[in-house]
Amino acid sequence: MTEEDIIKGSVKGDNSCQRILFDKYAGRMMSLCLRYTKDAHTAQDILQLGFIRVFDSIHQFKGEGNFEGWMRRVFVSVALRQLSKKKLNFREMDGITIEEHYEAPSAVAKISENELHALIRKLPDGYQTVFNLIVIEGYSHEEVGELLKITSSTSRTQLLKARKMLQGLISKCFSMVMI
Repeated sequence: MTEEDIIKGSVKGDNSCQRILFDKYAGRMMSLCLRYTKDAHTAQDILQLGFIRVFDSIHQFKGEGNFEGWMRRVFVSVALRQLSKKKLNFREMDGITIEEHYEAPSAVAKISENELHALIRKLPDGYQTVFNLIVIEGYSHEEVGELLKITSSTSRTQLLKARKMLQGLISKCFSMVMI
């Protein structure tokens, strides 16, 4: 069965097709959910809500572009909706210019992806959300501003602070390994 057949079956409400999609994408979507929350229980809730949303709106996928990319956008939307219920704290920084120069420490190349994701989860919620949307998901500052109802300059500031904090966490983690 091709992915197109599975999607068509899911549109028709075929539980076996929906199960195939769930089994195929649950791991990747759970990783996405974990990037937006600090605990596995909340990530599991977002995963369930995300798949409910995917199956409720799968008829809107027109077969143009990548299905997984479409799913990721659905899951990011669900994750952001859940985070908005927590009232993330973003300090508005209008009128402040911040240089966006960032050099990744060489330690980044020496830590695993799982270790990096664990460090990202240690960031404050606002920093973590902006970092994930821009660096991991590829959104622009303007798109992040619209999604989170903040200015693009606040998005830039949050990203800069997230990167600096993450760099500190990585350096600390790496120096502990070297001891």
